[in-house]
Amino acid sequence: MTEAQVEEYRRLREITVEGRDIPKPVKSFRDVGFPDYVLEEIKKAGFTEPTPIQSQGWPMALKGRDLIGIAETGSGKTLSYLLPAIVHVNAQPILAHGDGPIVLVLAPTRELAVQIQQEASKFGSSSKIKSTCIYGGVPKGPQVRDLQKGVEIVIATPGRLIDMMESNNTNLRRVTYLVLDEADRMLDMGFDPQIRKIVSHIRPDRQTLYWSATWPKEVEQLSKKFLYNPYKVIIGSSDLKANRAIRQIVDVISESQKYNKLVKLLEDIMDGSRILVFLDTKKGCDQITRQLRMDGWPALSIHGDKSQAERDWVLSEFRSGKSPIMTATDVAARGLDVKDVKYVINYDFPGSLEDYVHRIGRTGRAGAKGTAYTFFTVANARFAKELISILQEAGQKVSPELSSMGRSTAPPPPGLGGFRDRGSRRGWS
Repeated sequence: MTEAQVEEYRRLREITVEGRDIPKPVKSFRDVGFPDYVLEEIKKAGFTEPTPIQSQGWPMALKGRDLIGIAETGSGKTLSYLLPAIVHVNAQPILAHGDGPIVLVLAPTRELAVQIQQEASKFGSSSKIKSTCIYGGVPKGPQVRDLQKGVEIVIATPGRLIDMMESNNTNLRRVTYLVLDEADRMLDMGFDPQIRKIVSHIRPDRQTLYWSATWPKEVEQLSKKFLYNPYKVIIGSSDLKANRAIRQIVDVISESQKYNKLVKLLEDIMDGSRILVFLDTKKGCDQITRQLRMDGWPALSIHGDKSQAERDWVLSEFRSGKSPIMTATDVAARGLDVKDVKYVINYDFPGSLEDYVHRIGRTGRAGAKGTAYTFFTVANARFAKELISILQEAGQKVSPELSSMGRSTAPPPPGLGGFRDRGSRRGWS
């Protein structure tokens, strides 16, 4: 492509780049220079062309340089770092007995870690690359056995990985490709000290890929500590934005009206499609699920207090459509990739606008359309102004009730609109 064609390509796909010596984006999978075994897997998965983050992220990652990628969830970023990781592994000497992994991916929650590993297995199998997933809440035995046998790719939540390192079940001496996925979420959950501890065990000449959906100060500061001369690629804008494929409807109601409103909404929209209902607390999740089931609705719930086996079962019932209504806390809000979620309902408004954008991003994925309903009460008034600007930016209607709330309230105090109290989210992973 000529420089003018490159500019036009980036402009149409809302790709912004920073850094020196930036490679051109690629228009097709063949242009990337992936080996045939990777192209074969891409073809099998039915992908037709790279997503914007892949078209620019792949040539950057394959140069071996550090990379910051800012893109919303559902944009294809997992493969943006996994396919170059597979190429990277195949260029390294084979693992010797006692060697730790070559690629380490850190993720905030076990759900996201498991999903990343499913992709790693699918795309790594043809070149015999082994991967494993290390997360808390389940027995260590099988994970320890995987690590001792030797795996090239480890996907881990920070707490359990530190456990494994301290009990000498793995080491990070061979890690030359490090990925931090959903860095903003990891910091929001209070993982900053664990991430620093893990990275201090990794050789400095590694390649680091740092992914985030948003770009607050904390995330930027951490990137300066870990990355050297990175490329930066932003899809859309680094301001908080909602996916335009999602229709957003916000109803201003009172707390006591919520349940009846939910039932009425389900009566209107229930057509066998998957419906995800978000609540703030585990207790609320269980209560609403119990009530819905008593009223004859096929609902199940997922949250941090459930065992891993139960969470896996609930997810498979939801994925298969046997139980098309799932209630969830924010533990399921990010990284949860269920195809064809047609509706998201925010029964409780979340504690930050970032979480709002990520929750509704469970629908409208991979080019599909979706609808998000939000119940908004006086208790949420401090978020009205910012919520209105997100709705307007995405071309959505703003109700008169929400508008008047936005005019009469001050913006949230520092810390409430974005990152919340670090301690409140610990222990989820």
